[in-house]
Amino acid sequence: MGDVLPELTDRLRDFIGSQSVFFVASAPLAADGHVNLSPKGLDTFRILDDKRVAYLDLTGSGNETSAHMSDNGRITLMFCAFDGPPTILRLFGRGRVVLPDTPEWEELIPSFEEMLGARQLIVAEIHRIQKSCGYAVPRLGGAEERDQLTRWAEAKGEDGLHAYRLEKNTRSIDGIAVEVAGSPQTD
Repeated sequence: MGDVLPELTDRLRDFIGSQSVFFVASAPLAADGHVNLSPKGLDTFRILDDKRVAYLDLTGSGNETSAHMSDNGRITLMFCAFDGPPTILRLFGRGRVVLPDTPEWEELIPSFEEMLGARQLIVAEIHRIQKSCGYAVPRLGGAEERDQLTRWAEAKGEDGLHAYRLEKNTRSIDGIAVEVAGSPQTD
């Protein structure tokens, strides 16, 4: 089960800050819906306070987390040490999507590096913080960032990214409608 903590401590903040990858899990309420699990990187995660976090979500081939946030808001973020002391940290919470050109986006976006392909922020209010050992997680030292997503976004440009989002990011694999910045939500 691991240790359950009331809030993010300085030690946990340091641990999160030293990780080059984190994982996001979400699922629709429908019993036959797909659970989604996505790896994330590129310095897109921020701690907003002791129980609230956010990550900058970049354009990708799907938009499952956004769909699940609109369906029920359940989200789990996981960090695991692939180097250093073995540790797994899970943040369980309720998430929501913040789109560009909203007051909340304008408030939060200065905390992040500017990245072409940024499509939304996922903000989560954390209700359970659980730390466990991670003894079975292998050491994978020497991780380095990939630049393919950045190069792909640069090649598409803003207009191409918007068109891609309209084509690929407006419905989840379970058919849940997803709002994309710059266009109305469809059912």
